[in-house]
Amino acid sequence: MKKVKYVLVVLSVALIFMMAGCGGNRGENSEKSIVLNGSTTVFPIAQRAAEEFMNLHSDVNVSVRGTGSGNGIAALINGTCDIADASRPMKDEEIKKAKENGVNPVSTVIAKDAIAIIVNKDNPIKSITKEQLKEIYTGQITNWKELGGADMKIVPVTRDSSSGTFEIFEEKILGKGTEMISSAVVQGSNQAVKTTVSKTPGAVGYIGLGYVDSTVKTVAFDGVLPSKESVLNGTYEISRPLFMYTDGVPKGVVKEFIDFVMSPEGQKIVEEVGYIAVKPVK
Repeated sequence: MKKVKYVLVVLSVALIFMMAGCGGNRGENSEKSIVLNGSTTVFPIAQRAAEEFMNLHSDVNVSVRGTGSGNGIAALINGTCDIADASRPMKDEEIKKAKENGVNPVSTVIAKDAIAIIVNKDNPIKSITKEQLKEIYTGQITNWKELGGADMKIVPVTRDSSSGTFEIFEEKILGKGTEMISSAVVQGSNQAVKTTVSKTPGAVGYIGLGYVDSTVKTVAFDGVLPSKESVLNGTYEISRPLFMYTDGVPKGVVKEFIDFVMSPEGQKIVEEVGYIAVKPVK
């Protein structure tokens, strides 16, 4: 009998850990925990909001992972997160797969963003056109001297295919189905793109507006710099909404968290980390 009791205890403990891990169904987890997964663009908003929310709700644990929009959406579909952060809308095939899994994706637009085109801060280039950028990323322009810059090889830096930022860039700059140059340096996050460009004299890359800082140089795109004003007035072409997706209309502590993000305090966080609020800021 002692052995039987020991096995039951071990199994019970194992079950607790399984339910607490990423592999369990989030609907069965404690209502006092929230798991967010997805876009590295949305990550700074989600992380700061999580910190502030937990300060206000000491009994709630909020964990945030930045793995890319596609991975976050897959986690929502598979039931391993409560909120999928995404810098692009869900695709039709993702929505179909979600519904097949019994998941009903509901989106909340939490912010707006501009995809900034960045170069090394020592690069004299100040502006680039849509056509020039496309020709760089397809290998037709390979040296900055072709654009009036220094005699220096261009090093295109791009995001991986699970990135929502990559998908928007592909859609708005390359055009669907256009093949990017194979020598482009692929990075897994906005931060990694920025770091690579900051350390590589001939590099060019693209990142969410919230990641722009003095370590890199932002160039005008078709004569317009990315900013709150240029996004809101529609003059900056490479802009997009940022999303948080849930399974169904948010409820319980998940609703409380998203309500906080959409509150004046939450929208203030959006602007403090470099993005554009969609509701009035306190």
